[in-house]
Amino acid sequence: MSNLNVLVSGSGIAGSVFAFCLLRAYPDANITIVERDPALRLTGASVDIRSSAVDIIKWMGLEPAIRQQTTNEKGVQFVDGNGKAVATLEASGDVRMQSATSEYEIFRGALTKIFTDPIIDRVNTIFDETVDHYEQREDGVFVTFTRSKETKQYDLLVAADGIRSKIRAAMLDTSPEEHITSKGVHVAYFTIKKDLLNGGQLAKWYNAPNRRAIFIRPDPDPAGRTRGNLMVLTTDKDLETRQKLDDAVRKGNESFMTLLEELFKDVGWLAPEVLKGMRQSEDFYCSLFGRVRAPKLQKGRVALLGDAGYATPGIGTSLAIIGGYVLAGELLKNDGDVAMAVQGYEDIMLPHVSGMGNWESSMQYANPETWWGIWIRNTILGVVTGFKLDRLATMVASALGLSAEQKVAMPDYPWLSEYPWPKEG
Repeated sequence: MSNLNVLVSGSGIAGSVFAFCLLRAYPDANITIVERDPALRLTGASVDIRSSAVDIIKWMGLEPAIRQQTTNEKGVQFVDGNGKAVATLEASGDVRMQSATSEYEIFRGALTKIFTDPIIDRVNTIFDETVDHYEQREDGVFVTFTRSKETKQYDLLVAADGIRSKIRAAMLDTSPEEHITSKGVHVAYFTIKKDLLNGGQLAKWYNAPNRRAIFIRPDPDPAGRTRGNLMVLTTDKDLETRQKLDDAVRKGNESFMTLLEELFKDVGWLAPEVLKGMRQSEDFYCSLFGRVRAPKLQKGRVALLGDAGYATPGIGTSLAIIGGYVLAGELLKNDGDVAMAVQGYEDIMLPHVSGMGNWESSMQYANPETWWGIWIRNTILGVVTGFKLDRLATMVASALGLSAEQKVAMPDYPWLSEYPWPKEG
C-alpha cells in the first residue's frame, strides 16, 4: 500500500522521525501532522541520543548535522557550596559506552529542526489544532478535529501528543493521568542570559539539603549564555512539599518561579544569580519527571508513539527515535497492513520499555536529603573519579564489546536503497 493516509498528532521528535522514516518506506504516503502550538516548538532543554537511536540517526544520514549542533558539553562536575570541584564525570568519547554526558548532547529545538527540515515540504502540517475524538471503523479511523470541527478518514492515527496524551486516554478508555507515575522529581528549565560557566564546557551540579539541586550547563551561543535547571525531589515522607510543587506546576510558570525562589533562597553557591537569570529568561518552563507505561501501544488503527506510550526520563528522546523507526519499519515489512504493523510495533517496543529500570529512584539516591548524605555521595564520587575507576570500567567494557545501553532487537527492514530526497550533512 504505497498511498498510506496517516495522521500524526504532535510535531515533536517522535512524530517527525516517524514521518521521515515512513517517507523512506513509502515516498507517496500522505502524511498530515497536527500540532497544538501555533508553530513548530524549537525551544527546550538539552536532550541526548543513546542506544539503538544512535544507529538510527546514522541510517537517516543526519548524524553529521546533529554533531555540528551539539552543546559541546564535556562532562558533569559536582561542586560544593564554594564552587570547588568534588568529582568530575567526563564524557566517554565512545558512542557505545556513553557517560552521564552523551556524545550527542543537543538542544531539543535544534534536534527537532534537524528531523523536520527534510520533510517539511513533504507533509501537510496543521498548526493550532488537535484531535478532539476519533471513531474506528472497518475501512479506517475517522478523526474529528477540535478547532475546525472537521471529520476526516485516515488509515492510521499516530498519537505523538506527549505524556498527557488525550488519544491514549481515549484508546484505553481512561484519563490522561491514569498511566503516569512519578517519584516526585520537579524540574524547571530556562536559559540564563549570562555565561555562569565562564567559557567552561563542564556542566556543574550542586546539591543542598532537602534534595534541592542546581544544574547549569554550557550553551555554545556566542552571546554568552547558560542553560539552567532547578530540581526539587520529594519523597513519600514529604507529601506537603510535593503537593505545593504539583499545585504550582498546574497554576503555571509564575506560580512555579515564585515557589522556587522560596525554596532556593538559602541554598548558597550561585543560587542568587541563577534565580535572577530564571526571572529574566524568555523560555522558562517547568515539569514533573513522569514515566508512562501504557499496557498497550496499539488498538485497531491507533498507535501510541514516544512519550504518549512510554515516556522515560533520561532516555525518552532515544525511545522516541527508536519508536518512530520501528513503527515505520513495521508498516513497510507488512506492506501497509496497519493491523499487522501496529501489532508488530507493540511486540517490539512494549517488552523493551517494560524492562527498563527505575530511573526516578536513581535520581533520589543521586540527590541526598542531608548534608551528611551529600558528603557521602561526594566522597564516593571523588574516589571513583579520582582513581579514574569510571573511565577504566568504560574502557574495559568497550574492549570486551559490551554496552551499558540496552539496544532494541529489530528486524532488518527492507528499506528503499535510495533516499527519496537528498541526504543531510
